[in-house]
Amino acid sequence: MIYVHLVDNDYRYEINELIRVFYFREDRFFIDSLDDYIEGFLIEVGIESNKSFTRVFKDHVLIHETTIDLNSIYIGDNDADKIRKIGIIQSLYDALNRFSPVKAPWGVLTGVRPVKIVHKLLDRGFEDTDILDILKGGYRLFDEKAELLLKVAKKQRKHIYPLDKDRFSLYIAIPFCPTRCLYCSFPSVGIERYGHLVDEYTDKLVYELDRMGEIAGSKHISTAYIGGGTPTAIPYKNLERIIQSVYRNFGRENIEEFTVEAGRPDTINEDVLFMLKENNIDRISINPQTMNDKTLELIGRSHRAKDIIDVYCLARKIGFPVINMDLIVGLPGEGVEEIRRTLDEIKSLDPENLTVHTLAVKRGSIFREVMDKYQIEDQRVINEMLNVVKDYTEKMELEPYYLYRQKQMLGNFENVGYAKKNKECIYNIKMMEEKETILAAGMGGISKIYYPEEDRIERVPNIKNLNEYLLRVDEMVERKKIFLS
Repeated sequence: MIYVHLVDNDYRYEINELIRVFYFREDRFFIDSLDDYIEGFLIEVGIESNKSFTRVFKDHVLIHETTIDLNSIYIGDNDADKIRKIGIIQSLYDALNRFSPVKAPWGVLTGVRPVKIVHKLLDRGFEDTDILDILKGGYRLFDEKAELLLKVAKKQRKHIYPLDKDRFSLYIAIPFCPTRCLYCSFPSVGIERYGHLVDEYTDKLVYELDRMGEIAGSKHISTAYIGGGTPTAIPYKNLERIIQSVYRNFGRENIEEFTVEAGRPDTINEDVLFMLKENNIDRISINPQTMNDKTLELIGRSHRAKDIIDVYCLARKIGFPVINMDLIVGLPGEGVEEIRRTLDEIKSLDPENLTVHTLAVKRGSIFREVMDKYQIEDQRVINEMLNVVKDYTEKMELEPYYLYRQKQMLGNFENVGYAKKNKECIYNIKMMEEKETILAAGMGGISKIYYPEEDRIERVPNIKNLNEYLLRVDEMVERKKIFLS
C-alpha cells in the first residue's frame, strides 16, 4: 500500500498513473488528511512558493524530498497551468526514480499519444535540437525515446498536412471472432455463439453506411479500414457486401488506401483473398502475434505457425501490394529466444508493414483475471526483446512510422508500427494523431469529429452490445448527424 497526499493541486489522475509506472503491483490510496496515514510509505506531492515538491515518508519519517523551481521548466509552452502541472509531475518522477528499481523510459508521459507533443512543437517552428532538449529535459524522456518520437513525427507529416476539415477516414467494425484471445479487450463476440446474427449485422451495417453516405454532405473520404474482431470470420460474401457498400456511398476512386484486417489464418482461404483482391483492397493484415506453436495454443489460437506462413504466401501470390503482420512482445512464457524465432520467420516472409505491440494487461481481457498463473518477463528482459525487434526491423529496412502507448503495458514501453519506404499505413497515422475526422460504423465503433480551428475532437461512440446495436442503428446514425450537420 502506498499512501498519496496532494498539496495545492488536483492532478490526482496524472500522479496516480505515474506512480503506477514505478510500482505496478502496489495499491495506491489517496488521502485528504495526513491523519489518515497509518504506516508504510507516504508520497506527498504539491506546490509551495512557486516550487513543486515531492516528499517521501516511511513509517512517518521523511526519507527524501525533491523540489523544482517552476521558473526553470522549459517545455516550449508558456502556459502557466501546463508548467505548474509538469513541475509537479517532474518532482514526482525525480523522487520515484531514486527509489524504484523500475525504469521509466517515457519520463513523465503516461498518455496514449506522445507523438502529438512533437507535432505541436514542429507546428510552432521549433528546431530538432530544441525539440529533443524539451523531450529529454522537460518531459524526462530517455534519449532513444525522444529520438524515436521525432523520427516518427517527421515521417507522418506528409500524410497529415495540410489539414482539411472536410476530409475523413472511415472505420468499419466487424465484431465476430472465432475465439477470444487471452490478451484481447476489444468489443467482440464469438462467431460460434452469435453466428446466426451475421446476416442481420451485415444488413444493419450496410444500412448505417448508406445513411452515413447521405449525411456526409461535402465531406470527402481519404482512407478506409475494416477491423474487428476478425472481419474474415464472417462469410466472404457478407464481407464483400460491406466493401461494396463503401464504394457505392463514397467512391473507390476517392479512397487513397483501403485496409482489411484478415487477422487470423484460421479465417482465411483462397476464396476470401481472391474476393479482397478483386474488390481492390490494397492492404491486409495477417497477424501471427507469435510464431511459436506453444504460445499460440496458450493464448487461445486454434492454428499453428505453419498456417500463418501458408496463408501469407498465398496472399503474396495473389498479389496484395502491402501486407502487415502484428506481433506481441512479452506474451506469457516468451523471452528473447522466442522473439528471435518469431522474427526469423517474419524476416523470411518480408512483409511491407510490421506492427509490434508490447503486451498490456487490459481491463476486459481474460489475461487480467488470470495473469498470476503465467510467467511474465521483467522490464529488463522486455527491453532486451524490444532491442532485438529493433535490430531485425533495421535489417528488414522497416522504419517506425506510428506509435502509441497503453495503460498497464509491460515494462512501461510502447507499440510501434514499422513500414518499408512509402508503405506506411495512412489510416493508422490519421487515427492515432487525431488530425482528421474518423467516421465509424458498426458495433463499438467510435467516430471522432475533428475541428482544426480549435484543434479538438468530439467522440461519438456506437453501442458496444451486439443486440443493442442491431436494435438502435438509426440512433447511431443520428448521433453522428448532429456533429456533421
